[in-house]
Amino acid sequence: MKAPRATYEVDGAAIRKIRMSRGIPIADLARSAGISRSYLCRLEIGARKRMRPETYARLLAGFESLGVPLEAQQLLALGETDSE
Repeated sequence: MKAPRATYEVDGAAIRKIRMSRGIPIADLARSAGISRSYLCRLEIGARKRMRPETYARLLAGFESLGVPLEAQQLLALGETDSE
């Protein structure tokens, strides 16, 4: 049995693209996900690339609460999978 992943590598450009295509202000998504605006900004620009699974789940839930349901792996970087 494998130990749970400590962090996931996320695709910040995908986060930004989805957020902007839906017209969601960064502050609204950050608040909805329970993360800081600056943390979300660093993810989107690629200054920060990894998230803990719990924080990643909150980001997905934040999108969903704003009317944007996403697949669990949709914001992960290429090669990252939830089942590893």
